[in-house]
Amino acid sequence: MAHLRKVAIVSVVAVALSVVLVPPAAHATPPNIPSYSTAVSRLNSLTVAAESHQSSYNRDLFPHWITITGACNTREQVLKRDGSNVVVNSSCYPTSGSWYSPYDGVTRTNPAEISIDHVVPLAEAWRSGAWAWSTSHRQTYANDLGGPELWAVTGTVNSSKGDKDPAAWKPPRAAFHCTYARAWIQVKWYYGLTVNSAEKSALSTMLNTC
Repeated sequence: MAHLRKVAIVSVVAVALSVVLVPPAAHATPPNIPSYSTAVSRLNSLTVAAESHQSSYNRDLFPHWITITGACNTREQVLKRDGSNVVVNSSCYPTSGSWYSPYDGVTRTNPAEISIDHVVPLAEAWRSGAWAWSTSHRQTYANDLGGPELWAVTGTVNSSKGDKDPAAWKPPRAAFHCTYARAWIQVKWYYGLTVNSAEKSALSTMLNTC
């Protein structure tokens, strides 16, 4: 019996250790973030040009948070996609869950404290070529769930970013610079937007952290 008790104790300890050693699940991220080599290639293919039409920008020119499915709009879809254990009500608003903000490494459980960031801000897109798009095309851009354009982040870090490009603002969490640069480049490349020289240089520096 003593031997059986010893075996049982060892088994319990082994199970406990296995639970401790299991790594946490990876945080959800938007789709289609290119590899380092692809990002380098796509950055080099972008047209370098000065920004323009800044004075005519209006956020309303990018219809956003449109209905995606059922009662869920784009913002709510991102909250469901990128959160952990998210439960929503009949209006698709989260009633519980948690969200990890990769820009600053902060986790929040109150969805009101989470903003959905356009990694390439709407104003930046406008200055980089979206001023010439149709309203329909700008709506597609502002609600794009198929690429790495939309990120769930803390409202604080989103406010600090504003509409700045990587030459003027980088995520405070340096470990995220590689991913941020790859996502930014993908969006600019996919939508045929331009980069200015300072922005391109900053992106190259961020890629060097990959």
